[in-house]
Amino acid sequence: MGTRFKILKQGKSLDFPNPCDIKRIKVEKNPYEIDFESYIREGEPDKKEKSIAWSIATGLQQVDGLTPSAYLYKTAKRNIEGEISIEEAKKLIDSYYESKTSRTEDDDDTEEADKVSTRITELLSEKSFSFTPNQLLSIHERLFKGVFYKVKAGKFRDYNITKKEWVLNGDTVLYANADLINETLKYDFETEKNFDYSKLSKEDAVKHITRFVANIWQIHPFGEGNTRTTAVFTIKYLRSLGFNVNNEPFEKHSWYFRNALVRANYTNMQKGIYMNTEYLEKFFRNILLGESNELKNRYTHIDYDEYMKKMSVKDTGKITEKSHESHSKVTVNLTEVQQNIVNAIKQNQFVSQTEIAKELSLARETINRNMKKLQEKGIIKRIGADKNGHWEVIE
Repeated sequence: MGTRFKILKQGKSLDFPNPCDIKRIKVEKNPYEIDFESYIREGEPDKKEKSIAWSIATGLQQVDGLTPSAYLYKTAKRNIEGEISIEEAKKLIDSYYESKTSRTEDDDDTEEADKVSTRITELLSEKSFSFTPNQLLSIHERLFKGVFYKVKAGKFRDYNITKKEWVLNGDTVLYANADLINETLKYDFETEKNFDYSKLSKEDAVKHITRFVANIWQIHPFGEGNTRTTAVFTIKYLRSLGFNVNNEPFEKHSWYFRNALVRANYTNMQKGIYMNTEYLEKFFRNILLGESNELKNRYTHIDYDEYMKKMSVKDTGKITEKSHESHSKVTVNLTEVQQNIVNAIKQNQFVSQTEIAKELSLARETINRNMKKLQEKGIIKRIGADKNGHWEVIE
């Protein structure tokens, strides 16, 4: 394995890959994934529009660590090619899962990814839009009706929530109190509706939009599905303002989008950390201004600056190297969720699956399934009994 560096902070360790090393971890792609970009480059208007919608829809599933099925991609291709309508595509996906006589432990997540991808595509293909809180409710209901069972689709939550975040070392953003969701949304929407963009440059307009989107997301009006709902609403709102929305950031960097939203809404004065829209603004500058800012998840971590300071004093011997072995590496395919699980275990080898699920804001079943895959790949192993044992990352 190549060289890695460890930061020690408050008794915990935070591992970042050494940027000088050859990249060992790469995000796993669905082998059946369509080359949406080829359709977009062709320039045929109908195919281009459909490809953009499908690329955003499938990419947004990474927010919750989901990967659409091969059948979804085949269905999407048929829709792009004009063989079937989006309504027919929805019916095919629904029938596909209704006809399954046996289900694996992966099927629930895949079904969610497939159904929500198709519904996002449908919503992004529609030209209608209403700048109201009711539009948020409508989007959430249309995306998740019959998909979420523990959360009511199209209904604001009536309970308070916290979510442990990897980028915050397990801390949470302070979300809106359930009793104030309606009032807070109404205020933010009215303020934005009355805002005058006419005197702003495009750059300043992007800054303002960034803060508005961050504010809406911070309310977190739903029990689940907030980031995907916010993303769809944002895209439709931006289009209503006349922007051409670049699909690439949402398609390839949806996890970064969520982490950037977290950083835009987190303050911890005791640690010297304040709300920072820099990361989210870079995301929107790529979308709206055609820039090519590097969108790396590690940049959003609250300890990344400290890590870079450690790197800058490498030659003075102040950084502890975990290994002096060769930089040559064997590539291992891990999803972002799996990489985050590995990071959680490195920080605390006694961490439970329930704790990881809370930290990553994912279902325990999703964590369980991915940890089994990590064991099969020889990345992690369990030492000792379930109750008194611990996890180890195999270096």
